[in-house]
Amino acid sequence: MLLVSNLAVAVVALIHAYILVLEMFLWTKPAGRKAFGLTHEFAVQTKVLGANQGLYNGFLSAGLIFGLAQGSDGFAFKVFFLVCVLVAGVFGAATASKKILVVQAVPAAIAIALVALA
Repeated sequence: MLLVSNLAVAVVALIHAYILVLEMFLWTKPAGRKAFGLTHEFAVQTKVLGANQGLYNGFLSAGLIFGLAQGSDGFAFKVFFLVCVLVAGVFGAATASKKILVVQAVPAAIAIALVALA
């Protein structure tokens, strides 16, 4: 069960690493604009905001990876950062796009449950 829970945590970390890339480096590119439904003009105007969001997603990913690297001592780190992802996902779904619930919040909730059971 520990392996399955760690895989779930790793998937959430990879999702957030990918979001970092989209927001920090691809915000104004076709892939970034498509992912977030942005016009070219809006993406150019908000590039710095996108990069800032990406940095925060990178911190979430780094925290989860740090928790995984700690082995059995990483339980609290994994739970803390997964809860942060869950809260961010719920808030994002309520304020920005319902898609965020599926992309961020649901994987985090599943990972939290698996970590708790491991």
